[in-house]
Amino acid sequence: MPAAITVFIAALLLGVPVFISLAVASLLYTHFIAGIPDFVILHRMAGGLDSFPLLAVPFFILAGNLMNSAGITNRIYDFAVATCGWMKGGLAHVNIFGSVIFAGMSGTAIADAAGLGTIEIKAMQDHGYDTEFSVGVTAASATLGPIIPPSLPFVIYGMMGNVSIGALFLGGFIPGAVMTIFMMLYVTYCARKYGMGADQAFRWATLGRTFVAALPALLTPAIIIGGMTFGWFTPTEAAIAACAWALILGIFLYRSLSLKQFYKVSMDTIETTAGVLLIVAAASLFGWVLTTTRLTEAGAEALLNLTSNKYIILLLINVLLLVVGCFLEPIASISILVPVLMPIILKVGIDPVHFGVVMTLNLMIGLLHPPLGMVLFVLSRIAKLSIERTTMAILPWLIPLLMSLIAITLIPELTLWLPRTLGMLK
Repeated sequence: MPAAITVFIAALLLGVPVFISLAVASLLYTHFIAGIPDFVILHRMAGGLDSFPLLAVPFFILAGNLMNSAGITNRIYDFAVATCGWMKGGLAHVNIFGSVIFAGMSGTAIADAAGLGTIEIKAMQDHGYDTEFSVGVTAASATLGPIIPPSLPFVIYGMMGNVSIGALFLGGFIPGAVMTIFMMLYVTYCARKYGMGADQAFRWATLGRTFVAALPALLTPAIIIGGMTFGWFTPTEAAIAACAWALILGIFLYRSLSLKQFYKVSMDTIETTAGVLLIVAAASLFGWVLTTTRLTEAGAEALLNLTSNKYIILLLINVLLLVVGCFLEPIASISILVPVLMPIILKVGIDPVHFGVVMTLNLMIGLLHPPLGMVLFVLSRIAKLSIERTTMAILPWLIPLLMSLIAITLIPELTLWLPRTLGMLK
């Protein structure tokens, strides 16, 4: 098995796609070393995809794409401007508040960065904000997408770790609020330091008008979370409901979604879903190999021999996840690491719902880093900045994000209070 892990790491360093790296490393062991029959290997990979919660993946991706294509992001942004534009550093606050709203619809950081990010960066540049500052706040706020429900990484984590997806969704609300507060405090500090003013006077009429225009879109999170909380539908059915609502808004209410746009959105969704499911299938085989060779148990025992203090273990795991997040995209990281880390956290008494939020936030921060941070590349293209300048623009924003991570890691009740109060946890 060490040879297989070496092959996996070497393939990644050579730029081989993640799912191919995982599959080749796994096949090296199963086919050539252990001599496991091919049909068993195929069965394990197919079994990794034979999961009802995974049906939510394409529908949440489709919902986010539909929101971006149906003109919904513009209405969300206008409402955010009316709400926060009067504050010092107004459009930076708007950037964060807009991401909070959009996070309740898309479930991915990439959708937030590509959808709202395009509008936000241009608006901030037009109002005289420094391009690097605009990119930094957009990147940081995009991390809210998978923390505030619905969340694609939560779906994958819940499926891989056999954890309630509904509890994970509810568990993300307060951590998302904590992140929002830290980022807005940092904007306030920057506004005072650099003399940033307000960008729009506060007017009740404007707030009311933009709220009414955005209200149908704002109902999306209520439909998703409310439906699951009251037991009307499962997370998978919630994803389908979100798609149906986005279609109603785009076709009948806003009349901004054409047949050509819908075709493009569908093709983009199929492409993204195929990539996610390929990674999950290959990671399922890789995880099975790690388990059957008892490497997960050996890793757990080695870590527990160092310490049994759950907070020190969480700190060590945080460091590991921050490093891994720089090299692997979140879905691959979750699929590979959950089978390895879950036995450890259960042995030391860490709640798996709490750990799911901590793990996801770590990996979202990794999306802002080279060499493989996807948000970094998306915003570099949108703002027409080099990767180096984009990286330097994002670095100061790690301060509020890491402060949020520390708070969420050390205070489990920030995650667990809401799902426990609403009966999702005992």
